[in-house]
Amino acid sequence: MFKLFGKHQNTILKTIKHWLLENSRVLITASTSAGIVILLRSLGLLQTWEWALYDNFFRLRPTESFDSRIVIVGIDEADLQKYGHPINDQLLTELLYKLNSLQPRAIGLDIYRDLPQEPGYKNLVTALENIPNIIGIEKIGIDNNLGIKAPTILEQKQQVGFNNLIIDADGIIRRSFLYMFPENDKFLESFPLKLALIYLKAEGIEPEKANKSNDLQLGPAVFHRLKINDGAYIRADAGGYQFLVNPRKQESFHIVTMNDLLSGNISPKLFKDKIIIIGYTAISVKDLHLNSYSTRLFSSPQKISGVELHASFLSHILSSALDGRANIKVLPEPLEWLLIIVFSGIGANLSWKLLLPKKSILITLFIGISITGISYVSLIYGGWWLPVIPTIFSLSGSAAMIMFHLAHLREEWQKSTEFLQSVINAIPDPIFVKDKYHRRIVLNEAYGKFIGCSIDNLLIKTDYELFPPNEANIFWQQDELVFQTSQEQENEEYFTDAQGITHIIATKRTLHQDAAGNLFLVGVIRDITERKKMEENLKEAAARLELDNAQLKQLGDSLHHQAHHDPLTGLPNRKQFYESLSQAIEWANLNEKMVGLLFLDLNGFKAVNDTLGHAIGDLLLKEVAQRLQGCLRGSDTVSRLGGDEFTVILPGIPGKLGASRVAEKIRHTINQPFKLEENTLSVGTSIGVSLYPLDSEDIDQLINHADTGMYEDKKKYKK
Repeated sequence: MFKLFGKHQNTILKTIKHWLLENSRVLITASTSAGIVILLRSLGLLQTWEWALYDNFFRLRPTESFDSRIVIVGIDEADLQKYGHPINDQLLTELLYKLNSLQPRAIGLDIYRDLPQEPGYKNLVTALENIPNIIGIEKIGIDNNLGIKAPTILEQKQQVGFNNLIIDADGIIRRSFLYMFPENDKFLESFPLKLALIYLKAEGIEPEKANKSNDLQLGPAVFHRLKINDGAYIRADAGGYQFLVNPRKQESFHIVTMNDLLSGNISPKLFKDKIIIIGYTAISVKDLHLNSYSTRLFSSPQKISGVELHASFLSHILSSALDGRANIKVLPEPLEWLLIIVFSGIGANLSWKLLLPKKSILITLFIGISITGISYVSLIYGGWWLPVIPTIFSLSGSAAMIMFHLAHLREEWQKSTEFLQSVINAIPDPIFVKDKYHRRIVLNEAYGKFIGCSIDNLLIKTDYELFPPNEANIFWQQDELVFQTSQEQENEEYFTDAQGITHIIATKRTLHQDAAGNLFLVGVIRDITERKKMEENLKEAAARLELDNAQLKQLGDSLHHQAHHDPLTGLPNRKQFYESLSQAIEWANLNEKMVGLLFLDLNGFKAVNDTLGHAIGDLLLKEVAQRLQGCLRGSDTVSRLGGDEFTVILPGIPGKLGASRVAEKIRHTINQPFKLEENTLSVGTSIGVSLYPLDSEDIDQLINHADTGMYEDKKKYKK
């Protein structure tokens, strides 16, 4: 495999180099556009646009089902006018007992109670102590903010959740806390999470760590902890355990007023086994916030109360854990960068291939709409927040850069064409100029006269429309060779003009580049038909002389073969053996290799001659020669020295062990029975081995060593 790669390495490298040169403009443009977009995004300049599109996706979401697990007891303006603000502890106590009697699963008190609001403070403390599943609220102090404490009795019962909100730079809340870690050995739960855990515990769901991470898992839902550069966020404050909220519309929850509840105007079934959140909905309290559903295209933003915001957070947690509603996820930052780079490449490549600005704009617009649509579906139905704005910016930016570049090229092209036309018309030889798509863009007047057509007619036709297919194919191949190699080429071709007359032409092709980087192939044609006819006549005269020379050469080759080869077996003879051995030793010296030499003698050959005759003996020698050639490498040389003596030259043999293995292979091959006419014969062989330069560096001594080894082996046979 590695040898194959090495063999084609130069071809592969040349192909890659050519592709890089061919697509350099697209690569540079795509890289520049992607780099600019990544820089803008890293500086946070696209953050607001991404947030706005993210919010619009939610506003365009189909209406979701009503979350009946949550009921809001809202204290509106009418309640404040009737009961006063803030509502006193006695009234709050009455409200809590009333709710507890309706058997809710949990009660969330989204009202700060760090100080008594007489009358009724003692009664409120008693109520908070006796009602089991009530969760109070506090605000954790951060930096110089001291915060707001929850009632002491609820802190002692560990039934408090914090109310800190995270507001983005544009004033909109898109994320929330699950936990905060004010001290290393302590963590606090948020108000919505505290209520959710009470509800989920009754459903058999307890909080646990997700596999291979420290993220919170509730049932099948994993709440991914926000990082500083997740989604559109750039260097966000990701302290605590934050998650991206999948918000609900305001109309997704039951909301009843405090007055209706205290007056008994509400069905008790509405509250049984639900989570009740009590909080202010009155505008005058100014506990109002913006979420993804708040902004409007043609009207002022519609704020929602804090209690509704907590209900939305709570609904997200419950719906994810119980209903499989999607949590918001983001791609890793390197993958988002890769997405930007890919679409930057798509925009540049499409504009470069299409060439036409209108078509490029339409297709870029279509791709941009498709990206937006896919991202909408991914967010709403899969929970994936994809980088739409940066992707579209990189796509359209690279496309626009290529379109501007193409406009510049067209202008330079026109100037170059006019200049070329004025120059080549003064040249008497036929000249053509083609672009890299093999289209003729400039022809001189001599070219039109030579082919027999007007220049205007020639410019709008291809080679395949003007010439026979075989000629057109050759023209295209020769042109492409120049474009591929950038090397000047000159070759002879056949050329059929408009009258059907075929000419033999010599065409010189060269590649040129103008200031704007446009490549032109310039071809200059010379008619060599008459010259070729004269050459053919001279060749015919010379052919007769060459025929006689060929016959003499053939005779010489035959005599040389006879002088160097055995007439019976066709193997190299003694003279050729010495030449071959000398060449093998010379090669071994240059390459620091060894040469093996085997001397072979047939055992029992004389008996075959004496009993069956020389004809059978000759057949046996031929068969032995064939077997020797068949069991050796193509680089090995088998020779017949005379009689039944043979030699084998083994160039590049690794050592004595390798030579011995070859000898045993030959011995096994010769020992097999021979079928000659009607006779079946068995003969053996004696083999002597020598190795250059181990046994000797002198050629005669090397031969004597092998010959002596053969006779030693022969003695063993006779015994």
